[in-house]
Amino acid sequence: MFWKNRLNGDMKLFLVFSTLLPLVSSQDMPYEHFLKQLQGCPKECRCPPSFPRVVYCDNRNLKQIPEIPPYTWYLYLQNNQIEALSEQALRNATELRWLNLNHNKITDQGMEEGALKALSSLIHLQMEENLLTTIPSPLPTSLEQLRLSRNKISKIPPGVFSGMDHLALLDLQGNKLGDEAVTEQNLKGLGGLVQVNLAKNNLKTMPLGLPASTIQLYLDSNDIDSIPPEYFKDLPKMAFLRLNFNKLGNGGLPKNIFNISSILDLQLSHNQLTEVPLFPLSLEHLHLDHNKIKSVNGTEICPVPIGTIDESVNECRPRLSYLRLDGNEIKPPISRDLMVCFRLLRAIVI
Repeated sequence: MFWKNRLNGDMKLFLVFSTLLPLVSSQDMPYEHFLKQLQGCPKECRCPPSFPRVVYCDNRNLKQIPEIPPYTWYLYLQNNQIEALSEQALRNATELRWLNLNHNKITDQGMEEGALKALSSLIHLQMEENLLTTIPSPLPTSLEQLRLSRNKISKIPPGVFSGMDHLALLDLQGNKLGDEAVTEQNLKGLGGLVQVNLAKNNLKTMPLGLPASTIQLYLDSNDIDSIPPEYFKDLPKMAFLRLNFNKLGNGGLPKNIFNISSILDLQLSHNQLTEVPLFPLSLEHLHLDHNKIKSVNGTEICPVPIGTIDESVNECRPRLSYLRLDGNEIKPPISRDLMVCFRLLRAIVI
C-alpha cells in the first residue's frame, strides 16, 4: 500500500506538471526587463503585460519565426506555416522554458543542427504534427518533456538522447518507427524516463532498452504478437501498460508475464486472446474487451487461493475494481467465484 500511495502521488505531481499553465507575472522580473520585453514583442504576436514572459504567436499564418524578445520563457508558435527552425531564429530567446511548434511544416532540412543548442533552460518541447522523419539533434539536455507525435519519424539517431537524464516524458505516437529504430542503443541516456508513448507506429516486437524508471508504456495500434519471457524484469516500476489493438494471442503471453507487483492498469483490448491472462494482486483496472474470450473462471485467474481470502489482511486481497469484457464471446451470468475473489469490483462490463 505504501508503494501504491507513493506511486499515485508521484503520478499526480507528474500530471499536474504536464498541464501546468504559465503563472509568471510582471512582479517576477526587474522593471527594466519588463519594459524591454514588452517593447520587443513582435507585431505579429501578443505579449500580455500581466504575463510578460509569455509570447503568443499561434494561429497567425506565420511562415517564419519572428524575432523573440530576450526574457521569454513561454513561446507559442503552433498552428502556423513555419517550414524551418534556423540557428538564428531563437538566438535572443535563450531563457526559453516552454516551446510549442505543433502543427507547422518543419522538415529535417528546415531543422538546423544548432537551432536548439542555445536553449539550455528548455524543459518542454512540442513539435507535434510537423514533417520530421528523424528526431532533431542535438537536443537540450535540460528537457523534461519531448512531444513529437504525428510526424513521419522512422529513425532515432544513436546518441540523440545521450545525457538526457531529466527527460520524463517521450511522446512518439503516430510516427513510422519500426523495431530497427527502437533499440537499446538508440534509447541510451534516458535514465529518468517516466512515460513513453510509442502507439500507432510499425512495431512488431516489444521495445528494448527502456530504463528502469519507466512507469507508463503505451504501445496501442502496433503489430505486436508476443511479449518475451521476463520482459518486465528490468522494469520494476511499470504501472500503466497499454497494448490495445495489437495481435496478441494466448501463445504470445508467457504464463506469468504480467506478474508485476507495481502494475495498476493493464489494457489488452482488441487483440486475439481466448483466455484471461494471470495478473497480480496490485492490478486495479483490466481491459480485455474485443478479444475471443468465451468464459472467465474466477478460481483460475484469482491471484490468491479463493479459500484464503476471508482470512487475508486487506493488503493481501486482490485490488481489481474495474473489469471490461465486452466484445468477447462470454454469456452471462458471471460465475460466483469471480465475485468471491474480487471483492473490490465496482464495475464489470460484458
